[in-house]
Amino acid sequence: MADPERSMLFDSSAPSAAATMGRTKPRRVTQLSPAALKVTAQPFTRAYSPIVLAGTVRLIEVALVALVGLAVYVGYVVPRDGFAWHYAAAIAGIALLAMLAFQIADIYQVQAFRGHEKQYMRLASAWSVVFLIAISMSFFAKAGDQFSRAWLAGFYVFGLITLIAFRRALFLLVRRWTREGRLDRRTVVVGADSNGESLIQSLAAQRDSDVRVIGVFDDRGDQRSPASCEGVQKLGTVGDLVEFARQTRVDLVIFSLPISAESRILQMLKKLWVLPVDIRLSAHTNKLRFRPRSYSYIGNVPVLDLFDRPIADWDVVMKWLFDKIVGTLALICASPVMLLVALAIKLDSKGPLLFKQRRYGFNNELIEVYKFRSMYVEQTDATAQKLVTKDDPRVTRVGRFIRKTSLDELPQLLNVVFAGNLSLVGPRPHAVHAKAADRIYDEAVDGYFARHRVKPGITGWAQINGWRGETDSHEKIQRRVEHDLYYIENWSILFDLYILARTPFALLNWESAY
Repeated sequence: MADPERSMLFDSSAPSAAATMGRTKPRRVTQLSPAALKVTAQPFTRAYSPIVLAGTVRLIEVALVALVGLAVYVGYVVPRDGFAWHYAAAIAGIALLAMLAFQIADIYQVQAFRGHEKQYMRLASAWSVVFLIAISMSFFAKAGDQFSRAWLAGFYVFGLITLIAFRRALFLLVRRWTREGRLDRRTVVVGADSNGESLIQSLAAQRDSDVRVIGVFDDRGDQRSPASCEGVQKLGTVGDLVEFARQTRVDLVIFSLPISAESRILQMLKKLWVLPVDIRLSAHTNKLRFRPRSYSYIGNVPVLDLFDRPIADWDVVMKWLFDKIVGTLALICASPVMLLVALAIKLDSKGPLLFKQRRYGFNNELIEVYKFRSMYVEQTDATAQKLVTKDDPRVTRVGRFIRKTSLDELPQLLNVVFAGNLSLVGPRPHAVHAKAADRIYDEAVDGYFARHRVKPGITGWAQINGWRGETDSHEKIQRRVEHDLYYIENWSILFDLYILARTPFALLNWESAY
């Protein structure tokens, strides 16, 4: 028996999940090879950023050092001499100096976290240098008699024990994450030739490398390129790689082609730039050498950076925190309005309050977004086969108002705060069968799926610049995509705040929203 509460909230006229999945796939789906399908069928875990991990370890160790110094001070000095501010300043200075010393000692890397004995020696040496510097500074400042020698000795000993214990616990955690593949960069090599073999050999020869080559792709036929390259199986063409990266996790794509193969590289990049991955061109076999600063390095392998993942490392953390904190506040503030809208919908027409629709999300994945129902229940269009037009008879009286004011979008705050498949700001997610005039969006705009390199949002740069509402021409969707790509390339937290601040004023333009 159907749940009556769920029937009231959600549109029961929408097709079942199985039916929707079957009908909402993109028109052009590449058929992967059996070898590629075998790789995509293997389970994979979400990756952790080494940069974020190293930064988090820095913060934790600064906090640990400060807590140890404070604990020794409160336990030994305060009962005897009372509180003094110069101890607090010394604790903060030693904590920050320790972080700088550990950075110079080069122990803020994943390789060091994996527990090599050298890291403990470097840590102890750097910690000792920190206290030598602290003692020297107090001597030359003639402030040595203001600090307890027992406090300094206890701070040094207990601090060193605490840091080594933390590093040991970190080693066990990193070892587990390494086994789970969370610290690996799942890598694809483009080019199954001698250059590809040399590249794979160079990557495999590196100690403690985080690069894990999961496949090779090559546009040449099987007669011109081997079925495997240095023991790594060829999985298909570069065209297949786009679909492959949407079915499994790919973090890095490395071209092993020579720089002289400019036209081939450009043709391949035109296909791959829509993916949210780092793309590099290997330079290890090139005879033409640039200045060292022109290269970045994967271990010891020099590469040229072609494309970077748009939002990565700490940017991901900042945007996640922004969405959760601001989204929660927005949801609390919008709750009274949402209750009034829900009441108006219920009084205006029969049927559920909320409408679920499948749309394209990050990396072209299908997600379900929530909206207030604005159409008569028997005329809802879950796949957006027909876009809403002016004076559309399918739209209810309340529906016309909430669509013009975008109040129907407020339930998407639930997607942001709880589901996590939407951001507050980003390219607007489009329904899978949405059209510009008579053509599906990805057919109307070249490189349309590049807007899916980041998580979609409730509002965006295109919307506040007037590109919202009906897309009855190719030019309208083209301009919308251009604004989305501009946002992706220029993202920052301040940019998100600016878009949010402009959104209420943009909603006053009702001409194209109906």
